[in-house]
Amino acid sequence: MASLAEVRRDEPEEEISPMDHPVARPEELRLLEALLFASAEPIDQATLAKRMPDGVDIKQALAQLQAEYAPRGVNLVRVANKWTFRTAGDLSWLMTRESTETRKLSRAAIEVLAIIAYHQPVTRAEIEEIRGVVTSKGTIDVLLETGWIRPRGRRKTPGRPLTFGTTDGFLSQFSLEALGDLPGLEELKGTGLLDSRLPTGFSVPSPSDDATLREDEEPLEPGDTLELLLAPAVEPEAEEPKPEAEAAAEVESAEVDVTAEAEIEAEAEAAAEVDAAEPDAGEPDERADHASDEDDAEDRGE
Repeated sequence: MASLAEVRRDEPEEEISPMDHPVARPEELRLLEALLFASAEPIDQATLAKRMPDGVDIKQALAQLQAEYAPRGVNLVRVANKWTFRTAGDLSWLMTRESTETRKLSRAAIEVLAIIAYHQPVTRAEIEEIRGVVTSKGTIDVLLETGWIRPRGRRKTPGRPLTFGTTDGFLSQFSLEALGDLPGLEELKGTGLLDSRLPTGFSVPSPSDDATLREDEEPLEPGDTLELLLAPAVEPEAEEPKPEAEAAAEVESAEVDVTAEAEIEAEAEAAAEVDAAEPDAGEPDERADHASDEDDAEDRGE
């Protein structure tokens, strides 16, 4: 029978883990860590060095602390020559928060949307005729960006204006199964959206869900995309400045033309004055005849 000493000798010796005897951490690292963690703003190296004990190599300490935090969820980074703790770049998605921004439509946009919903397909000119005011391009652009309206086609009229209609996104936004579910005249009266005293013959159109182009519509062309509709108007290119030599030559030629015109006008005025000063060819004869008549009268008087 084996003795107790032999049994203990046969048992494997337990390995000593480094965690059981942790290596003492340098004090300067603890100080740097505390300063950087407590600071609300990044700290430059000179400020950190003033807080460290004498003889501490601040560059080496920062590099060691940066390497220590490299595999962690928080890293020591250098931003604008200052040091600070930041979330690890590969974990930035944890800090991202998605939110839906609610934007209120203007009254003009609501009116345009209602006209398009009830009167589709409708052109911009027809919208303005119904509203009685000019519709800005920005109002239609906002509705196009929301995805509630779309360009359907082009009207077969001079200018071939775009026709607009609603989309499935419009039905989804307002919880409608079809356009026929839009409130009619009596429903609008009941909700107080329409005055009970309406003009004679007033009616609310019944929109159709048929997406087929009508007889007075043409299909859109390949270039009639939403990006083109939302694109800002192209401004005319500014003329390139001309070289000084060309500009001076043009000014000189203009001065020469003005001088020539002035000389021509002066010559014309001088010629007109000369013509006015010279007597007509028939005037001497008339004076001579008048003188002879006076002589005859004197002879008779004598």
